[in-house]
Amino acid sequence: MPLSLLLCLLLMLPLLSAHATQCPEHTPEQAEAEAGRLRETLGYWDDQYHRLGLSKVPDDIYDQSQSRLRQLQRCFSLAGARPPLASAGGPISHPVVHTGVDKLADSQAVERWMAGKKGVWIQPKVDGVAVTLIYRKGRLESLLSRGDGVHGHDWSRHIGDLGTLPRQLPQALDLVLQGELYLRLQAHVQAQAGSANARGSVAGLLARKRLGHEQGTRIGLFVWDWPHGPDNQAERLAQLATLGFADSLRYSRAISTPHEAAEWRQHWYRSALPFATDGVILRQDSRPPAQRWQARAPYWIAAWKYPFAQALAEVGDVDFRIGRTGQITPVLKLKPVMLDDRRISQVSLGSLARWQALDIRPGDQVAVSLAGLTIPRFEQVVHRASERQPVASPDPTQHGALTCWQTSERCEAQFIARLTWLSGKQGLALPGLGQGTWRHLVEAGQVTDMTDWLTLDSQHLATLAGFDSARAAKLQALAELARARPFEQWLRGLGVPLPRNSVLQGDWQQLAQRSVQDWQTLPGIGQSRAARLAAFFAEPSVQAIALALGEQGVDGFQQKQLRTKPSVPTRELGKF
Repeated sequence: MPLSLLLCLLLMLPLLSAHATQCPEHTPEQAEAEAGRLRETLGYWDDQYHRLGLSKVPDDIYDQSQSRLRQLQRCFSLAGARPPLASAGGPISHPVVHTGVDKLADSQAVERWMAGKKGVWIQPKVDGVAVTLIYRKGRLESLLSRGDGVHGHDWSRHIGDLGTLPRQLPQALDLVLQGELYLRLQAHVQAQAGSANARGSVAGLLARKRLGHEQGTRIGLFVWDWPHGPDNQAERLAQLATLGFADSLRYSRAISTPHEAAEWRQHWYRSALPFATDGVILRQDSRPPAQRWQARAPYWIAAWKYPFAQALAEVGDVDFRIGRTGQITPVLKLKPVMLDDRRISQVSLGSLARWQALDIRPGDQVAVSLAGLTIPRFEQVVHRASERQPVASPDPTQHGALTCWQTSERCEAQFIARLTWLSGKQGLALPGLGQGTWRHLVEAGQVTDMTDWLTLDSQHLATLAGFDSARAAKLQALAELARARPFEQWLRGLGVPLPRNSVLQGDWQQLAQRSVQDWQTLPGIGQSRAARLAAFFAEPSVQAIALALGEQGVDGFQQKQLRTKPSVPTRELGKF
């Protein structure tokens, strides 16, 4: 095979592999079951939103769920979802139908959409409720909900309370406008505050029989189309401004390149606006006559939405991490997703009780967000897997504040967490001795309790996989440094349940003789903490550790106090 052809094939392999992994590894039956659940869920969301004005999930999760169903359709040749507006129709025909809008996935899609188009304009995609406004001789006569795009519901009963809507035009015109009723916000920055449930709030208000003047003043209007208006967008916007709809002109810009579209999208995403937005709208200057419009996405308009605030991720596995005090923390292992340029592959559920209540299994789809723009945060279960895989979780009765001072199959995780705390900054502050090294030593059978590492033989350690003579010598030097650490640091490292910044007086023998009542006489120690302190010093495993430390000459654990200076300066000890 020629070298050039071989290199070409090697370069193509990652692309072929990425393409191959786009389809889930389902049997046809699994795929049909999952697609059926998705269709049912999407149909429910659509009905609740378009008919009742209730938003059950964020747009981000809705859009990604739609994409998931399309993926299953493509991969397994399955049926699609019902039209989103299937149950939303009303009794009144729109004089001009509401078109849909295609969503552009990324900058490359925007570039393709703009190719060959002239006279392109960009506007914020206002996050509200779509309406038709009908003026007769300059007076606002009717207000219709979008409905299914062809037929809507009459909202004209609210006209008197919607004080921000122009009810009388400066000219006695008959005209039809299409726009968005939105929740008026003060200096709203979408990148910081998100959508703030703005659309759901407006939908809920408009669903009332009577709106009320106070609630009505909270609702604004953004006109995004004048179906029978002038032929070009610049003239349409100028005339709308003279008729009292100045926001349409104020928040519209003519653009000629995808780069300009990206700049305006970023500008409106991070700028203070009087309404919530979920992206931008691109529209072409020229378009067909209004009588030819249809209730589907046309070629002359498209949406480019903002980055997801929440990502839909599939659970690959559930991991259970056991901490030093026995707390069990479930962690969802996710099939990696991107969120605000961060790759998210796991998210914590916080507590075992929460996982048990949610009953999350591999294959479930969950929503995740970023707390503080950095920390993955679980939001909700969105879709359940059709097949419920069993998940074995640790028994919480086997783990607590006084368990697992030695290693065992059940205790390995908690035992390693205890060692990590002991050597960490909260305890002995031994530089370079962290969880990875402890795990290595425990799995190699070299550390089985909290003190035997102090007497490890460096020559033997150097024969272990992953160790050499230099690394073994460092560990031995750290053991010497640990033996010279003060009594107080050892107590903290072992996890004595003291309030922060508390100072203990006395050695181990004196402290171990204190009763619950004795502990309560100290400042800042109540009945609960006193009971925990007494239990800590009375625990047989802890007493065995104290005895071993006394035999090692550690300060405070002997009958006769011996204070030893560290033989190796901290600054000379490197990381493992």
